[in-house]
Amino acid sequence: MPQTPWHTLDLEQTLQRVNSSREGVSAAEAEQRLHAHGPNALPGAKRRSLAAMLVRQFSDFMILVLLAAAVVSGFVGEPADTVAILVIVLLNAVIGAVQQFRAERAVAALRQMSAPDAQVLRDGKLVTLPALELVPGDIVQLETGNIVPADLRLLESEELQADESALTGESEPVSKLIEPLHDDDLPLGDRKKL
Repeated sequence: MPQTPWHTLDLEQTLQRVNSSREGVSAAEAEQRLHAHGPNALPGAKRRSLAAMLVRQFSDFMILVLLAAAVVSGFVGEPADTVAILVIVLLNAVIGAVQQFRAERAVAALRQMSAPDAQVLRDGKLVTLPALELVPGDIVQLETGNIVPADLRLLESEELQADESALTGESEPVSKLIEPLHDDDLPLGDRKKL
């Protein structure tokens, strides 16, 4: 399915495409859309147990080579070398699994912290909802310092600047305007009016 170049549509085309209006969608319609499209969240990786992470450490090619070297060393009568290689492999596996386990926990904690609330127009009234409950067609109100809770198309703006450093690496905030752009294939970092 081809993706819609939202940055090239004017405001009315955008609202028509998502079957919405400047008053947002109704609560009933939002419930249906949430059921149809799912929550506004990036798919998370399946969490693995510490034991599974430990077993996976032994699938690395170099670890398999070291295990083969330990077996060969054992057959040729060098038990000290065999034990040394096995201890190194085991320590490597334990350290790698613990680091991976901690990293996955840190990512899960960051995911929890990055789930902001959003000011949304539902039935023409401004309500605060978890960003997970946003649906296509919602009208979101942003204020100074807000985290942008989803992919949005601007309807109105007053001197809006966005920190896109995580996306583009730009250290300075980027001005955003509401006018449509005319290049379908414009990279994300260049989707701004000059």
